[in-house]
Amino acid sequence: MKSLSTRFFLLITMLACMQANAVPAMGWADMSWNEGAADCATSTQPPLEVHRYDARTYILRENPCATFEAPFMYLLIGSKRALLIDTGDVADPKKVPLAQTVIHLLPTNGSSTLPLLVLHTHGHLDHRRGDGQFKSLPNVQVVPTDLAHVKAFFGFADWPNGIAHIELGDRTVDVLPTPGHYPSHISFYDRNTGLFFSGDFLMPGRLIIDNTAADLASAQRVADFVKNRPVSAVLGGHIELDAQGNTFDFGSTYHPNEHVLPLSKDDLLAFPARVAKFNGFYTQDGMFVMFNQFRVLGAELGIVVLVLAAIVAAIWCFWRRRKRRRNHEAH
Repeated sequence: MKSLSTRFFLLITMLACMQANAVPAMGWADMSWNEGAADCATSTQPPLEVHRYDARTYILRENPCATFEAPFMYLLIGSKRALLIDTGDVADPKKVPLAQTVIHLLPTNGSSTLPLLVLHTHGHLDHRRGDGQFKSLPNVQVVPTDLAHVKAFFGFADWPNGIAHIELGDRTVDVLPTPGHYPSHISFYDRNTGLFFSGDFLMPGRLIIDNTAADLASAQRVADFVKNRPVSAVLGGHIELDAQGNTFDFGSTYHPNEHVLPLSKDDLLAFPARVAKFNGFYTQDGMFVMFNQFRVLGAELGIVVLVLAAIVAAIWCFWRRRKRRRNHEAH
């Protein structure tokens, strides 16, 4: 009975979470995502959405009401093992049953499931908070996100130079170092589909650049890599823009009329020139908003300090004037 009830629960979960219509490479405009809600307490949308790109490629997203980050995750299935790129922003499997959903998508060979490799574009928590859902599962390997582990796992001897390869069985995925947003950021290129998975390096959203020189070098390496390769779409870690290219408010759980997920090969080729325009603080070039979060936060903190200092100075001046008035009246 326990096994039967577990299978029933998995079936219900998948029906609630999955939209399994195949998406042809040119049909991205028809791929819509749940928009979340201004009042998530009234939302009945599932916490996790799944779109089937083809028989062995799935795109997953956590609903904005599950986490305002609403990150994307990607499942690539080969004949010998599968690859999951990122694990999202929700650790609690009761809130977002990510591992359960992913395992159910994997082909089975008798009683065994295809081995799963879990990698990340980078180590920000909104891309790896779901790791704990996978760590105790059999036939699953989760690779840490710090630079030492990334270099060791992929064999990068001259980081950030070089290209690594993941063999999934009849499916090869190239791995490119793309630091700038994060020190150990990597991007993935799937040779079978021509999909380029860019994480937060390039996406329809706010582009946080913490190391401008590293980001510019990464952009140039990627442009050189894709120049003579087919790229069907560039898939990032988030959508933070509406269809007109305006950013949603930070922390918003409601994303009506979103920009489409995929960017293009031309966007990758043009990215070095865009990053070259970045002033190291805040720059907008077309729909792309680039900023250094530490400098912006530092400037905001500086403004707060100045305002507080002005308030303290005003109070001190008021107290001095009042004291002088009292002394004058006493004489």
